[in-house]
Amino acid sequence: MKILFLSGWFPYPPSNGARLRVFNLLRTLRSQHEIALISFVRETIHEIDRRGVEAYVRLLGTVPYRGAGSLAARWPFRHLLPLDSVYHNPAMTQLLGNVLEKNSFDLIVAAEIGPGLCTSPYLKGKGTVPWVIEDLEPTMISNKIRTEDFWIQRIRYGLTWWKHRRYLADILDEADGCTVVSKKERAQVEEIMRRPIPLGMVPNGVDLDRYCFRQSPPEKNTLVFPGALTYKANFEAIEFFLKHVFPLILVERANVRLFVTGNTDQVPLDRLRRSEQVIFTGYLEDVRQTIAQSTLCIVPLLSGGGTRMKILESMALGTPVVSTSLGAEGLEVEPNKNILIADDPRGLSRAVLRILSEEALREKLSEEGRKLVEERYSWERSGERLEHFLLTVLEKSRSRTS
Repeated sequence: MKILFLSGWFPYPPSNGARLRVFNLLRTLRSQHEIALISFVRETIHEIDRRGVEAYVRLLGTVPYRGAGSLAARWPFRHLLPLDSVYHNPAMTQLLGNVLEKNSFDLIVAAEIGPGLCTSPYLKGKGTVPWVIEDLEPTMISNKIRTEDFWIQRIRYGLTWWKHRRYLADILDEADGCTVVSKKERAQVEEIMRRPIPLGMVPNGVDLDRYCFRQSPPEKNTLVFPGALTYKANFEAIEFFLKHVFPLILVERANVRLFVTGNTDQVPLDRLRRSEQVIFTGYLEDVRQTIAQSTLCIVPLLSGGGTRMKILESMALGTPVVSTSLGAEGLEVEPNKNILIADDPRGLSRAVLRILSEEALREKLSEEGRKLVEERYSWERSGERLEHFLLTVLEKSRSRTS
C-alpha cells in the first residue's frame, strides 16, 4: 500500500507516548509498504531528528503546532465546537491539499486524535481516498468527569465531553475506519458512532530488542515514575503520591528514594511536597537504565485515557509495577500475578512496601510482567494488527467503488 500518515507529533525522537506510537508503527509498516508523513511540530527539528524519520518514511512536510491559547481554554462556553475545531490550522490544510494534489495514495491514516492533537478533521471532504482515524482515545475526556472532585470542573468537563462527543460523531461519519488501543476505548467509540464502520484494536507496545529483560540487579529501596510532568495527568499523579502515599512509605522505610523522570519545564514544582529523597531527573535521553535499576515503578494516575507505555516498558525491563486501576486501565494485566493495583493511599503504600520487602513477590511480578509484554504487547504484533486492519479497510473501500 501507499499510505499517507498525518501526525499530531513529529515522531522523532520517540520521547513520549504519542511519538513512540507513531514512530514504531511507521517503523513496522515500512518493511511492506510505502509510507509518507506530514506532521505538526512543536519545536525546531534538528537534522538528526529529520534523518531519524526519513530512515523509515518519506517526509513530505511539517507545520508548526498552534494551540488554542490559555485565554480560549479558560472560556470553553464561547463555542459549540471543541477547541480542536475552532482553532483549525490553515497551514496544515494548505500542506495537505498540496500533498494530495501532487501524490496518489491508497489510504490515509490520521494518527493521534487526542485533545489538542486532532489531525483527522483536516481530512473531511478530501476526495475519494479512504482514510482511517488511528488511536482514537475519547476516554481521555470522559474519565475527567468521573475523577474530578470539584463540581464546577465536572460541569466544565461535562460540557467539553458533550461538544467533543458530537464533534467525534461527525468525524466518524466520514471516516472509513478507526483504531483504538483497548476494549474500553472501543466500547466508547461504538457508543459515539452514528453508523457502523470498521473498528480495529491496536494496543500500544514495546520494542523488546531495546527493552531487554533485567540486565543487572536493581538498587534497593528505589522507586521510579517515568513521565513528563508537563503532562497534566502525570503531574496530578505525582502530586497525589507525594502528598498522600510517600509519607506512609517513609514511616516504615525511611531510606526509600523516588526518581521522577521527564521534562519539568514550566511545571509548578513548588506545589509538590519535596524532600531529599525525591529526585527530579529532568528529561533523560534514555530512561531505560533508570527504570531497570529501580526496585519498582509507580503509576498512581488519577486521570487520562488510553494505555500506559510506562507500564509496558517497565514490565519489559523486569521492573515490577504498582498502579492505580485507572493507571492500568486498558491493559490485559492480572493483579497479584504481573502487577499490584490499589486506589487509596494506604493500599498503594502497602503494595509498594510489599515489593520492597518480599523478594519472591518481586521475582514473580518481574518474570510475569516480561512474559505478558512478550506475548501481547510487542510493537511488531501491534504493527501486524494495524497492517491487517488497513488492508481490510482498503479492500472494503474498493469493493464499494467497484
